[in-house]
Order: sequence, then C-alpha cells, then structure tokens
Amino acid sequence: MTKRENLLRSLRREGFEKIPCDIPLTVTKIKEFRKRRPFRFISSYYDFSHRLSGCLYKAGYKGNGKQLFSHLSLPKRFDVDPFGVGMSYGSKEAYHMCHFHSPLEGESTTLEQIKNFKLPTPIPGMEILLKIFVKYCHRNGLAAMGYVEQTVWERAWLIRGMNNLMMDMMMEDDRATAILDRITEHSCTTVAMMARTGHDIIALGDDVGMQSTLMMNPDLWRKWLKPRLSKVIRTIKEINSDAMIFYHSCGYIEPLIPELIEIGVDILNPVQPECMNFKEIHHLYGDKISFWGGIGAQTTFPFGTTDDVRARVRELFEICGEKGGLVISPAHDLSPEVPWENQEAMLDEVRKLNIGR
Repeated sequence: MTKRENLLRSLRREGFEKIPCDIPLTVTKIKEFRKRRPFRFISSYYDFSHRLSGCLYKAGYKGNGKQLFSHLSLPKRFDVDPFGVGMSYGSKEAYHMCHFHSPLEGESTTLEQIKNFKLPTPIPGMEILLKIFVKYCHRNGLAAMGYVEQTVWERAWLIRGMNNLMMDMMMEDDRATAILDRITEHSCTTVAMMARTGHDIIALGDDVGMQSTLMMNPDLWRKWLKPRLSKVIRTIKEINSDAMIFYHSCGYIEPLIPELIEIGVDILNPVQPECMNFKEIHHLYGDKISFWGGIGAQTTFPFGTTDDVRARVRELFEICGEKGGLVISPAHDLSPEVPWENQEAMLDEVRKLNIGR
C-alpha cells in the first residue's frame, strides 16, 4: 500500500505495514539538519507519510502593523503576524521562542473595538493552491494534512490578552463572546477550504493544558470552548466526512479526552509524557482515538541517551500493538539542545522495527 494508505489505516486502527513517524523541528534544528544533510529534504529523509499545508493570510491592517502597538516602546526586533499579534524575542539561545503582545489587551478595550478589529483573509488563490497541494500529495502516495494552528482559544487570547480573556469568560462579559465567536467563524472558513480541497487530515490546536493541571476549570472549557471547537469540527465533517480530525494541546488534558472524542477528534497530539501516562491513556481510550507523539521533548530527547530514545520507540510500539493508532514523534518541536544522535536514534529504531515486520 502507499504511505498515505498505510498512515490512514494505522490512524483508523485497522493495522499497518510500516510504523509511521514524524519529527517536528525548531528553526535551529532545521538549520542543523541542512548543515549535516545538505541536499536532503527533512520529510523524505525521515520518510514521513504526510506533507503539511497551512493557510496563508493577508493581514487586516495596513503597513507593518506596528501602529497597533504605538503605546509600547518596541524592541529592535518586533514582528506582527497577520492577525495583528506582536512578537518580541529573547536571547540568541532561545530566539525560536517569543513574547506575544496582544493588540486588544486591557480593560479599556470596548466591545465595539473587538467587533470591528480586522481579521486577516486568505491570500487570493489560496484554495487553488491547497487543491494543487492535495493533488501533489495524493499523486505521490502521501497524505495531505492541513494545520489550522491556534484554532479558537489560543488565537482569541493572543488578540485579547490571556488575562483579559480569562476575566471576560469568568465574568460572562460580552467581549468574550464576541472575540471567541469571531475567531471560531474565521477558523470555520479556513477548515471548510481544507475540507473542500480534500485534505486527509485536518489538524486543530489550542493549548489548554499546563504541566500538571488544566489551564482552566473544565466547566469553563465546556461553556466557552467545547461548543466552538465542536462547531469547527462539524464544519469539516459536513463537507468531507472522511477527513480525520487531529487535535493538539500541550500539557495535561486528561479530563477533556472523553469529550474531545465525543465531539469528533480522531487523533490526539502529543500525549506529553511528562504530563500524562501514555500507557494509561491508551488503555482507557486507545479503542476510540489514535495518538501522534509520545516521546518526551522535555526529557528523553534533550537529556536521555540514544538507548533511552530507542527504548521509548519500542515501548510505544508495544503499547499500541498491531492495530496501530500511532505516529511515533517527539511531543513538541525539537529544541537546539537535543543531541543530533538522539533524533537519528528515533529514526533508526523505527526503521529497525519496520524491517522486522
């Protein structure tokens, strides 16, 4: 079978010929890869079964967007994304991380300002480009995966400010309804385009977990975020019922997993092992949902040995068994301190397991 067929069968827990893998990298690690493996592509070198697309947007503001932050003393390196969110950067050692600046932050922000804030629109011809991308993937036996990062919660708080949005939600302020509804509709427009163009997997993402607890009371999530995420998923399924729904949240989100399954999530990422026990999660939910991730990007990859990485690959494979339901991957983009040998060990161990099949 093709890599696409193999991946989708595994994610549907129908068995597989080869164990699929993924290895997301920070910009620093991408540069290291290019230096160590010139003239090679990451996706083909690591034998990915999928290729990733996203929507390109035309900003709603004019110019470079810095006028949205005229009240701040801006550092030299300050970028504004198409949604109007500012980004300033820290030390050279952590330059792949940034501090976000929210354009609608502050108690003085009015409901009208939120309603009138200009959100970006897809660039002209975006749907045609996505259709070409999907055709390329399928022609080459690869799965097409579209990512709508920061689907509801994250995108809304990045614009409004996390503290302000949390308070708006707690106080049942109309400003929370306005920003969350606008972001939900915006995401529905994007996922509809991905569904129409035939993406096999549509990935959604909102970090709602911290290291050992949820970011908010589950009831708050159920009231404000669950119905909106459900609407985004319904939008996809109404257009393309075969599309698989991938959901990303870092951290501890175990209390939400049954409800994510309920609203249509097919694939959970990354099941961060520093926060949740993969074996226990699989035991409870492995017949209802598949998993993408599982190897610690805070622990095993940066601080473990190559033997630790290999052992974790084998452990994940043994837990999931012959039905599949697993893409072996780091639980987050690999950061600069991860030894090259460790990421190579993951790839090599997956290959060894596949040769033995």
